[in-house]
Amino acid sequence: MKRLRLWPQSLVGQIILIVAIALFVAQAINFALLLRERNRLELTGQTAPGVYRIVDALDSRGERRNDDRPVRARFADAPPRIEGVRRQDVENRAAAMFEDIGLQMRSIRVMQDRQRLPARRWERLRARAAGEEPALHHVGRLVMAVEYEPGKWVVVQTRTGDRPQRFGGWLIGQTAVLYVIVLLPLLWVGRRLARPLRQLTGSAEQFARTGAADPVDESGPGDVRQLTTAFNAMRSRIFLMLDEKDRMLGAIGHDLRTPLASLRVRAESVEDEGERARMSETIDEMNRMLKDILSLARAGRSSEPAQKVDLSALADAVVEDFLELGSPIDMIDSDRAVANARPQQIRRALRNLIENAIVYGERAHVSVARRDGAVHLIVADEGPGIAEDRMEEMMEPFTRLEGSRNRDTGGAGLGLALVRAIMAEHGGSLRLANRVEGGLEASLILPA
Repeated sequence: MKRLRLWPQSLVGQIILIVAIALFVAQAINFALLLRERNRLELTGQTAPGVYRIVDALDSRGERRNDDRPVRARFADAPPRIEGVRRQDVENRAAAMFEDIGLQMRSIRVMQDRQRLPARRWERLRARAAGEEPALHHVGRLVMAVEYEPGKWVVVQTRTGDRPQRFGGWLIGQTAVLYVIVLLPLLWVGRRLARPLRQLTGSAEQFARTGAADPVDESGPGDVRQLTTAFNAMRSRIFLMLDEKDRMLGAIGHDLRTPLASLRVRAESVEDEGERARMSETIDEMNRMLKDILSLARAGRSSEPAQKVDLSALADAVVEDFLELGSPIDMIDSDRAVANARPQQIRRALRNLIENAIVYGERAHVSVARRDGAVHLIVADEGPGIAEDRMEEMMEPFTRLEGSRNRDTGGAGLGLALVRAIMAEHGGSLRLANRVEGGLEASLILPA
């Protein structure tokens, strides 16, 4: 099971996630500051009515009032008995408010409880119409007792809000609007930035896989346009160099085949039959080596188009060719396996593996199998195999393993290197492994 990746891999995804996290942190800090200020305002709103009533009562007692407003306060000559939950925060806030208006109180006590009040008139009328008993209201009550002189107390009562703060809803809405305003333009800019980068990546991967690459549209921000322009210029220069290399290799091949043909004609005039045969074998070996070198040098730039190929039928046809020559080879029955490939190149790669198996492994066993979403063309032999530490080395050009493969004669060591180049052009791979029962197993792995 794949491990869940929470961190996005794309550039746009990472930018959007970082901005979203930054917005969330900023909103969390903003929420904490707003909540603190709201709590302070709410505390002031709960404290202020009681403070104002006490100040009003003290002014009235001192006969400094000029109006007829009623004063809802009572005076006592002893500490009053009040019950409920003590509100230390309201006491501290009340002390600060008294100090702000220039009053120094000796002691402040604040208690909070709940009281039941009768229903309002319109609620009583509605309840009677429905034939129900009017419900009582539960209202929070704040009792504030202040000692303004030694042994002199004034007591007032005020109501407190009983509804929960409706604070989170609008903040969530504000955050959602902020995310939409910030992230949508960022998503548009990110997609505009990512599109040419994605095309650039696809073109580079195409070149690595097939040796050909489509030009990239020069769009997006200025920096990205400069990058795509530089890539297209590099692509054109590489293609010019590859074309020049192909022309040079073609000229070399033509120039070398001409003296080889001349040597073959001269060899035919040699009277000693044994010497003539050895000369002809040497010339044939030089022709094969020249062909392999040119094929390896041109790997990745094949003009053969890719098509859907039944690899089981292709392998069976190659095995039939070897059987007609009397080679020790057999084909294991396999199911139909179709893949997108260049048939002539796959045929050549398979022939190289079979020739190696016959020459150095005594007998070749060919099979086709589907494994892990890929098609495997498998050629197994009955030879001594290859040391594990030299498997990768054997796929390098001009590498031969005389001892472990019992090789007395042979080519220049280009067979496996050419096969690996062909598989790389197809987006596949060549895998070598020693068999448990003895011998080597070479697999052409093609994506299905």
